[in-house]
This record gives sequence, structure tokens and C-alpha cells, in this order.
Amino acid sequence: MTKAAGSNGISGLGPHGEKATPPERLSLSESEAAEAHRRRFEIAVVLHTTSSDWAKQQLAGIVTTLGRYSAAVVEVVDCNFDVARQTREIERLTRYRPAAIVSIPIGNAEAADVHRSVSRAGIKLVLIDNVPTGLLPSKDYVSVISADNFGLGQMAADLLSPHVPRGGVVGIIAYGVDFFVTNERDIAFRKWMAAERSDVTIKRVRFSTVENAARATGALLRANPEMNGLFAVWDDPAMQAVSVMRERSRQIPMTTVDLGNDVAIELARGDVIRGIGAQQPYDQGVAAAKVTIMSLLDRHTPPWVVLPGLKVTATNVVEAYQVVWHSPAPPELIKSRRNGERLG
Repeated sequence: MTKAAGSNGISGLGPHGEKATPPERLSLSESEAAEAHRRRFEIAVVLHTTSSDWAKQQLAGIVTTLGRYSAAVVEVVDCNFDVARQTREIERLTRYRPAAIVSIPIGNAEAADVHRSVSRAGIKLVLIDNVPTGLLPSKDYVSVISADNFGLGQMAADLLSPHVPRGGVVGIIAYGVDFFVTNERDIAFRKWMAAERSDVTIKRVRFSTVENAARATGALLRANPEMNGLFAVWDDPAMQAVSVMRERSRQIPMTTVDLGNDVAIELARGDVIRGIGAQQPYDQGVAAAKVTIMSLLDRHTPPWVVLPGLKVTATNVVEAYQVVWHSPAPPELIKSRRNGERLG
């Protein structure tokens, strides 16, 4: 679908073409907060992984905010990107019957039936980032909370473009699983390049698991020795690509999505990572928690709640880190930026 930035700065549309609702519109009155405190809801969280910096921040936002409303997070499940495991865990949690489940569905068609079963069991289902095939808001789930992933893909293309010569070749390290947010980033990156840099040739490679991203990157570089730029759909595979380039003594400009610790330090160094479209995972977690409490109090919730991305370069990486992480930048990041500025 064609997308342009709306009045709230969001470029993308939701899984069913929904317009974005900003998290600032989520609120609870004093009486509603008191009711939540009285009822002491129990909530389970099901994540694709708990090991990434993004996931840790997302979980921190969820847990902290739910705690402020006396809601207990009774279980956090790490599915390790395994949809079969996610299916088993959600089936088990459904039998346990928490008041709500907050989930990041892994895949689309494969994750549909088990997620649909949650609401049918009378449990509120709040989704982060992805909506399985055929599920509808209000009927099968409460809401989906996300970043503007189409906008993040556009940012990554815009940040990479100045480092790519005319007639250059740019590689995309894409996720090989049907997943709404990474699909959006991939599509937006390619559309931006087609509109703004039609001289650029795009080559794509897919990885099925994060562990396979290095192998996929190596294959892409072998097949395209003239590569002038790279885009990885999130920071973990980007860091694997950095390792592959260093092993081959190559220095190809790259952009990615998500401001994790390692990729932030790489950006500050200024040699390979040249820009990042950053999500705000802690704040997304806050929004997911508020939507969960609102739904448990039978409040109407918007079907698609979206936070804008942040465009991050070596110049503003320390300040952006503070915004994204809600904490001071680590000493290594500050040192890397200072060294990068001296070398620049």
C-alpha cells in the first residue's frame, strides 16, 4: 500500500490499514486506576526472545507500568523465535487462565490458531508488532502496539544513501520469516531507494534465524563483490554482518533498525554502521501495559498504537541512547563517540 507521513509523523498503516493512534492518547482516570489496584490482575508475557536489548527494554516498560497498577506479571516466556514452542506455551498459559496475555506472535499463519484461542478462552490478548493471519481487532485481540516500522525502513534508506555512490549496489539482509514489522522495514527501504535513488541496484538475501545471519551475509558479499552499502532489518543480524566484514577486512557502510548497546557503539565509531532507525521499546512496553489495563477495565482501546522512530547518527547517538534506554549512555559509548569525532 502507498504510505506517506501523517499528521502525527507516522508513515505506516496498521495490519488492516488502520491509522495510527499515538500512545499519548492512552490514559486511565483516578477511579479506573483505583479499580485496577483493587482487582490485582495477573498477566503473562510471551516474547519471541528475551535476550535482545530491544526485548529487555520492552519487557522493562511492560513490567514497570503494570506494577504501578498493582498488576502482577506471573510469567515471562522466551520462545527463542520458535513458533512451535510459542504454540505450546500459549496453550499452557491459556489453561492457567491469566487475566491477559501480551504476546509477540512469531510468524503469521502458523501463529494464528493458538492466538485466536486466547480470546475465545475469555483472556484478553494484547499483541506487540505482529498480527497473525486472519485475526481481527476487538474480536480476536485487543490492540497491537508497534513502532512505525515503515518509517524506520525509510530512515535507514535515507541514512545510507549519502554513503552510496551513483550506480552503486546495496544489499538487504532480510528476515526470512513472514513477520509484519520486518516486512514493513524491507518494503519501505526498497520503495525509498526506488523513488529517491533509482540508480542503485538492490540485492537481497534472507536469514531464517539470527544465528544464520552471518552465513547469509557472507553469501551476499561473495555473490556481489562490488557491494557499496548494506541494510540489516534489525541490530542483531547487523552486528553479525559487521563481524563478517571485519573477518574479510571489508568496510561497507551499513544502516539498521534498533539502538542496542553493541550497534550504538559501532555507530559511534563511525566506520561501518552509519545510521540507525531507532525504536522506543521501553515506551512501547509502557503503551502495551496501559492498553492491557484499559482492556481489563472494559475500556475501548485503539486497534493500532504506534510510536515514531528516531533517526540516529554518530552525532546524536549518546542523546538518542538516553531517550531510548531511559538511562545514561555507557562509558564505552561515550568513549567511542569521542574517538570517532577525533578520527573524523
